Amino acid sequence: MKMAPLLTTIFLHLGYYILAFLNTLGSLISSTENREKNRDGYPPLYGAMDKAVRFFLRRRVPDCWAIPACGIPGPEIVINQGAIPKIKCTDEDRKCINLASFNYLGFSENRGRCIDFAIKCIYKYGLSMGATRQDYGTTDIHVELEKLTAEFVGAEDSLACGIGFTVNSLHLPMLISEGCLVLSDEKNHVSLIVGIKVSGATVKVFRHNDVAHLELLLKEAIYNGRNTEKGIYEPWKKILIIVEGLNSMEGTVTPLPEIIALKKRFKAYLYLEEAHSIGAMGRNGRGVVEYFGCNPKDVDLLMGTYTKSFGASGGYIAGDKKLISYMRSKSYVSQHLSAMSPAIAAHVVDVLKVLMGKDGTNLGHTRISTLARNLKYFRRSLHQIGVTVKGSEDSPIVPIMCYFHSKTTAMVRLLLEKNIACAGVMYPITSFLGCRIRICLSAGHTREQLDYALKIISEVVDHIGIKYSILPHSKEPVEY
Repeated sequence: MKMAPLLTTIFLHLGYYILAFLNTLGSLISSTENREKNRDGYPPLYGAMDKAVRFFLRRRVPDCWAIPACGIPGPEIVINQGAIPKIKCTDEDRKCINLASFNYLGFSENRGRCIDFAIKCIYKYGLSMGATRQDYGTTDIHVELEKLTAEFVGAEDSLACGIGFTVNSLHLPMLISEGCLVLSDEKNHVSLIVGIKVSGATVKVFRHNDVAHLELLLKEAIYNGRNTEKGIYEPWKKILIIVEGLNSMEGTVTPLPEIIALKKRFKAYLYLEEAHSIGAMGRNGRGVVEYFGCNPKDVDLLMGTYTKSFGASGGYIAGDKKLISYMRSKSYVSQHLSAMSPAIAAHVVDVLKVLMGKDGTNLGHTRISTLARNLKYFRRSLHQIGVTVKGSEDSPIVPIMCYFHSKTTAMVRLLLEKNIACAGVMYPITSFLGCRIRICLSAGHTREQLDYALKIISEVVDHIGIKYSILPHSKEPVEY
């Protein structure tokens, strides 16, 4: 991890200490003047930290994360400028270069063959089946989607769901329970954390992408076993390693080959979450498994979403045919959640055909290679500007470190004034010292759009002073 400079760290801590003092002072004043009525015997609505974050941080900068969009999240996006800062919709719209959406391959669009196929399915099936997958909610489109998804990721079978969050939160409890051990990366998504909590399994967290720490925890798990009331050694029923292929905040790629080696060595199971990496990484867009040249069979369960690279919604879980069949019949998702809209399923089916070349064109390969060219050009150009950029060089997620809450806010607002939309990410989503601008690149971005964005970013970082990088950088033009 790239650490903040010492002086920056000192001022950051000083600023938060002042904020904590003001928060405490404000709480004392409000507790005497504005007491909550009819709350005797009830717990407070907000804890001390929640109150500080909500009232002293989030409410001051709502325009950094709550701007309504008024159009498709393509290379350009129309936002409701009048929503700033009171978050109240007006007729004031602004067209911006979109550096905030997870539209990695540019399939979030309102025209083209994928959209045409989705429209045909609306005429045939309507917008919704109005039922669960087990109660007449499954169509031939859903069956085709699951077959294509399994083929795309290299698994025997897959199960598609209408909501990506539930793929993790409702399927993990089917895999693990009390007496099982989960080794989870510290940066894992909240949907994974919810699924682990619901399962009742024991969880131990290892440092982000730290293979040595993971190995240590595996050794301890095998050697010590699980604690029992009998006081005798008892092995864990199951040890499950859970990692993300591409982290959405750090832009880092998991060291999959090393983790697979540990999984085999200690006879553990591996759950790979590819929400952001599927479609965006690998020569053919098949995720980090293809990116590292690994065998998909070495990963017990592959999870991903259709929300990012596919420009749709929902998600999937893929793996062994018997296991997926069990999930399909017993899962809460199949039994109680409305089936994915046929139009959404049709859109993803056509995107998969494009990516696999089954449409008779090389459009899929073109989009994947364009994304790779765009992100390498953009990252190298940012290094020349002198900002601190985190993440893998092959990641479409590009975090620019601002460190200060105030500088992150200023950068989002100044970029927006120049018609560039990006997301500011601050505490509590990141650590106190981890405030950043998160840029997401797309195959739909043109070089002209990227050059304009880089020019404005260079001007803004000069103005607010966030050129923290100490790495040497060349002044020679970056090749596109």
